[in-house]
Amino acid sequence: MKEKLDEIFNFLKENRKYNKELQSKFYSSIVISHNTKEEKIISILYNIASTQSQPKIDNLASFYKFIFEESKHLNSFKDFVNRINPNKEVNFHSLYEGMNNQNGWGNKTAALFTKTIYHLHNDEYHENLKIWNDVPANLSESDKFYLPVDAVIIAVFSQLENKNWNFKQINSILEKYYKGIEIEVWDDLWFWGFITQEGSGMERNFKWNENKYWMIKESNKNAAVIEEIKYKAKLFLEILNKNKKTSH
Repeated sequence: MKEKLDEIFNFLKENRKYNKELQSKFYSSIVISHNTKEEKIISILYNIASTQSQPKIDNLASFYKFIFEESKHLNSFKDFVNRINPNKEVNFHSLYEGMNNQNGWGNKTAALFTKTIYHLHNDEYHENLKIWNDVPANLSESDKFYLPVDAVIIAVFSQLENKNWNFKQINSILEKYYKGIEIEVWDDLWFWGFITQEGSGMERNFKWNENKYWMIKESNKNAAVIEEIKYKAKLFLEILNKNKKTSH
């Protein structure tokens, strides 16, 4: 399994610019138009919660009421972590753990929010996207990072090994072979998986899906860039097909 994962990992590392461009546009669209730290964080929270396929409205409403009760906690990373996960070390793992325990949130959206906060403050994105002044720019050895696993990523792993994958299993195997910030590289897997899948559930065909690419609002619509991404997607699919393991 390690050899299969390494091939994908190396592909992701070599082709980071495509998803980074997309992410940058998304972050700008939900952050730049807001003025205060509170408004920016609230915007991120609402946008990420809306990525759930079946959001639990009553639970999420309860969470937002909890956040707005003391909105001063939205002014710093430390205050926010202490609000959602009190008496714990202030780091990305505590942020994930605290969000995962909130009403209406699950492991995928908690990991997605944590990843977003990391991206906005890790000096890899534009300075004007930063919100808090006290977010660690790097992941310490004692910290942990989780991949926001959803159906797209589960489908990719099912191509590598035919079994019932889930959030915990995928993150466990990644943590076994990759450390710290290497886990963040795997976040690009969603982009390549999404644009190379057709269908839903467990019945998915793996092929270049230009219609899905066009459905991503932030995707680059330049014809030459699309052809470039199409070629890269073909390379990605070759890795998946070579490593595909059938059931027996």
